[in-house]
Amino acid sequence: MNGWIEGIQNAIAYIEENLTGELKIEEIAEKAYVSAFHFQRIFSVLCGFTVGEYIRNRRLSMAAQELSKADARIVDVAIKYGYDSPDSFTRAFTKFHGISPSAAKTKGVNLKSFAPVRIKLILEGGQMLEYKVVEKAQFTVMGKARTFDTDTAYREIPKFWEEHLQSEEKNIVSGMYGVCIDNDGKKFEYLIADNYLPWNEVPDGYETRVIPAGTWAVFPCRGALPKALQDVNTRIWSEWLPSCKEYKLARNYTIELYAPPAENPDDNYSEIWIPVERV
Repeated sequence: MNGWIEGIQNAIAYIEENLTGELKIEEIAEKAYVSAFHFQRIFSVLCGFTVGEYIRNRRLSMAAQELSKADARIVDVAIKYGYDSPDSFTRAFTKFHGISPSAAKTKGVNLKSFAPVRIKLILEGGQMLEYKVVEKAQFTVMGKARTFDTDTAYREIPKFWEEHLQSEEKNIVSGMYGVCIDNDGKKFEYLIADNYLPWNEVPDGYETRVIPAGTWAVFPCRGALPKALQDVNTRIWSEWLPSCKEYKLARNYTIELYAPPAENPDDNYSEIWIPVERV
């Protein structure tokens, strides 16, 4: 499905063309013909960094090139690349390049370069990724909800789980599901949840969410967590989705299913559910 890879590359080209303007994640994702929610997850898996990190690093790389020119003023470069003040620009620039913007104007100084990325589909191995496509009825979950920023969620969600499982709250919700629900393309809601039992009251601090009926691609994950889950997740976005001709991404959420922990961590079983629809 080379067109899918081309869509992601079109989004990257759009970023490059607008590095000195306002970049909205919804407009970037439109170029790839997917939602902002799914685009950010796909981009992070394929590139190894978030969309926000990519834009920031490209801007700081371009800013350094301009500052190396004798006539470039720091305040002008800061504004051009989206910084509200020279101070905020100086902090970001120094963190990225290891030297201040004023030092970057010195002839012969070493600066860091962050090149534009190019996505290519490379076929490797020939290993099969196990999955099934199933129809699921509507169901309701109850859980502990927290909102995460896409740029930091990869680090923060495991902390959320650790905090939950080390507290007494694990006796209220054991953590059968991890549910991601899009908020606004930039932030999303994540629930540590179980099936909702309507004859029980919802405890204070907990919430319910209705998961609509629909079609799901279900991917089994076997082995120690979180590595097994992360490995399969990477293969879904980098192998399965680009090569899948029958289905495309549907609604803006994903679900992780967790079986009770096995005595041997290598025997743990979990699943990743991706909402899909026929092309």
